[in-house]
Amino acid sequence: MKLIYKKYIVFFCLLMVALSSFSQDIHFSQFSEAPLLRNPSLAGLYEGDYRVQGVYRDQWNSITNAYRSGSFNAEYKKPVGGNSNDFFTAGLQCLFDKAGTVGLSTTELLPAINYHKSLSNAKTMFLSLGFMGGYVQKSIDRSKVTTSNQFNNGVFNPSIADGETFPSANIHYWDASVGMSFNTSFGRDQRNSMFVGLSYQHLNRPKNNFYLSNIELDPKYVLSVGVKVAINEYSYVTMQGDYSMQGAFREAIGGALYSYKLQDPVNPKYIISLGSYFRWSDAMVPMIKLEMKPLAVSISYDVNLSQLKPASLGQGGVELSMTYIGFLERIDGAKYRMNSPHF
Repeated sequence: MKLIYKKYIVFFCLLMVALSSFSQDIHFSQFSEAPLLRNPSLAGLYEGDYRVQGVYRDQWNSITNAYRSGSFNAEYKKPVGGNSNDFFTAGLQCLFDKAGTVGLSTTELLPAINYHKSLSNAKTMFLSLGFMGGYVQKSIDRSKVTTSNQFNNGVFNPSIADGETFPSANIHYWDASVGMSFNTSFGRDQRNSMFVGLSYQHLNRPKNNFYLSNIELDPKYVLSVGVKVAINEYSYVTMQGDYSMQGAFREAIGGALYSYKLQDPVNPKYIISLGSYFRWSDAMVPMIKLEMKPLAVSISYDVNLSQLKPASLGQGGVELSMTYIGFLERIDGAKYRMNSPHF
């Protein structure tokens, strides 16, 4: 690999090295397959007119009731006006999560909007500003809650009241986030691309408590970076990473995928990618991805490296994702535009 590619990799690795622990929010190891959860301004960074993505995660079956999480997002990208190089993206982020013995369930429906301002007529270079906000509902199964009040002389008696006083097993609130990102191409024939973005989530500080007290959800800051570098006409390396801060919690995750095009390098029938992500002080995440345009399928597995490793026998969570990116046959479609936001 040429020296310039080594410099990109070293820079990326140094950026991702930081002390971190767990984030409070639901997150995925295949974070790149749920871009709106990272930053609403990452909506529309793909080569196409629309994108539909889904991620499913099943975690810790070896030690407890599994944590099951699902993400679905859809995006539609369209140029703004006939003489402008700007783009507009509308999206929708849906999220479902069910965790633990008491079945703590979370459902989120979050519409998103993103404006991409072109900064160059000669190449891909965009500054994007995105907003996302919507409805969040959480619930628990009260019948599965057990407390010390229900033990009589060391014997559990489910007929005894649990002693908890929260008025409802359901809460709901409105949530919102904002983000900005910079996206550009670079290098020989503009074959390389990169982005950097920063988002501010839970900006309205919603109340997040079953006791209806004034406990607010801490704001979350997410720094996202990505670099895609061509090695030759058949192969390239994609590096991505996120660093999150929410209250006292920190999380850093990053890694790289090596991709190889099969058959025609200009319009490959298949692209296969291998690599791994690493969640600092928590897990290593090997991953394989197969692209059969317009469809892509990825599978990954968390190898637990945290303090739970003895109990979990090193097991973590499996994730499966699918992405469909399509073009529309229209005069102003992304297929016929010289430059459009992409990564």
